[in-house]
Amino acid sequence: MIRLEDIVVRFDKFEALHKINVHVKEGEFFTFLGPSGCGKTTTLRTITGFIQPAEGKVWMQGRDITNVPIEKRNIGIVFQSYALFPTMTVRKNIAYGLTVKHVKRDEIKQRVQQIAERVNLTDDQLDKAVSQLSGGQQQRVAIARALVTNPTIICMDEPLSNLDAKLRVNLRNELKRMQREFGITTIYVTHDQEEALTLSDRIAVFNNGYIEQIGTPNDVYNHSATDFVANFIGDINRLDEEIVNRMQLSPGKKHYIRLERIGVKKDDEGKEDKKDKKDKGEKKDKKAKPGKALKLHGIIESQEYYGLSVKYSIQAAGQTLKVVEKNDGINIHQPGEHVILRIDPEDVMSY
Repeated sequence: MIRLEDIVVRFDKFEALHKINVHVKEGEFFTFLGPSGCGKTTTLRTITGFIQPAEGKVWMQGRDITNVPIEKRNIGIVFQSYALFPTMTVRKNIAYGLTVKHVKRDEIKQRVQQIAERVNLTDDQLDKAVSQLSGGQQQRVAIARALVTNPTIICMDEPLSNLDAKLRVNLRNELKRMQREFGITTIYVTHDQEEALTLSDRIAVFNNGYIEQIGTPNDVYNHSATDFVANFIGDINRLDEEIVNRMQLSPGKKHYIRLERIGVKKDDEGKEDKKDKKDKGEKKDKKAKPGKALKLHGIIESQEYYGLSVKYSIQAAGQTLKVVEKNDGINIHQPGEHVILRIDPEDVMSY
């Protein structure tokens, strides 16, 4: 559907994108993810035609569109600020692209009505000025305006970033529902890891003008290809030398494990006095056999309660490990409690 081939973008002497290669499949929800200034929006603007690459080509449906003007690419765009006309009615905002294309009035009216119904905008809202709508309603207007022209693909640049946290969660579910319903190829830009993991079929993780990894949400989270991806996607523990040695992991590498991959259970011997506990701990916390799980004695330092889950900071083997457990409402560990941790080498990512 959309293919970027060795794209290089320069601003004067600064090279913003370095040989970017991406292939977005038809009907896919594809996300560009990364921190500010990493090149994700620059890549999106290259696809839409706002930026001309210094090198490389942009292909759409097998056709080279590198030098095709913006208005002839048939790409719908939803900007971060929505770029709506605040004094115009919602109806006129949605119809704007059709009006520019000189579509007949009756057809405009029909298409605006149809798209408004599909994004849950009422007749009453259609006749209001955009400035009278909530942030979530304005976002629906921006999406409707982008879809009403029947684009081949739709590009969205951080469309939820201006909304409060609860509304963002609600609307990202709406976005995915609409994308599936319309079946339209979507390229989405965000810096929000949770948003990317929730919405995407595949994700390209950007860093300093390069793509570090392209994969499914499961790929980039559980099988991170690089040290940067492992640290940028979600929360993670880096294992210190003592645990690395006990697990007999490869020396000279960085070793990471996700919070929910560490098992934790109450240590039934935790009532013993500290000296005896320390002595027993030293005897029990031995090296694990190669390929076998390591068990460690630890003490809960702190607890964060999130409802669905509980996050612990646990002192073990000379470092603090963060662990997340599903909240069953019963087995909740308290600060000061002695626990046993289990780390499986298959869950460790090494770079």
